[in-house]
Amino acid sequence: MRLNKFISHNSKYSRREADKLIEEGRVNINKKIITDFSYQVEKNDKVYVNGKPLFIKNRWSVIVYHKPKGELVTKKDERERKTIYHSLPKRFFNYIPIGRLDFASSGLILLTDSPEVATILMRSSLERVYYLKVKGSVGLQVEEAMQKGIFLEDATKGAFRDSKIKSMEIKPFLSYRIIKNEPTFSKLKVAIAEGKNRELRRFFGYFGNEVVSLKRVSFGGVSLDMLKEGKYRFLSSAEYNNLRDFIKERRKDEV
Repeated sequence: MRLNKFISHNSKYSRREADKLIEEGRVNINKKIITDFSYQVEKNDKVYVNGKPLFIKNRWSVIVYHKPKGELVTKKDERERKTIYHSLPKRFFNYIPIGRLDFASSGLILLTDSPEVATILMRSSLERVYYLKVKGSVGLQVEEAMQKGIFLEDATKGAFRDSKIKSMEIKPFLSYRIIKNEPTFSKLKVAIAEGKNRELRRFFGYFGNEVVSLKRVSFGGVSLDMLKEGKYRFLSSAEYNNLRDFIKERRKDEV
């Protein structure tokens, strides 16, 4: 495993912070300072950061948080708006959010104390399930795009004003159900396998169906169930076992 990846997976440091530590000569392996970013950490290597030993982190935990509208999924906001960390107990401040929900969206957020687990789950194609309310009726063109996927040449509708992403490929939805379809507003339940930047808002915005309400209710088989807004819970034993099995398989794929 590359040195910066090893450090980020087994400490509080991010990959960028690990790069800086290596560059500044603050990483010691087997009593030798290492400044080579491409160094591959072997099984018997003894890694020290700032003079303190770094051990392989075998245990990790995940919590489920029910984010209400009006909270940001970030640790600090320049405009001093409320973040999820204002609602969560202080002991979860170093937990990493797995994916994002924007300020106006609500629902399930998974957070973990393991950078490795966060990276694996964010890059996975695990099912994400949402309830949506959109303006206007859902036409046949929208349904076809949900079934077959589509490349959005103009993916700016539904995006943040300063977004640098101008186009986006949308893969076929895993499933969808139109709950209500009327000229004024429509309601849907959809399942997708990716979590791109405002993907659903961009998709429906492309067809003129502005998303007015978005709630994530499930991620990788972990559901909100009866969890109230602003509250959190740890995973159940069954949920942990399923995620552990998934993580093990992904680790094998990386070897």
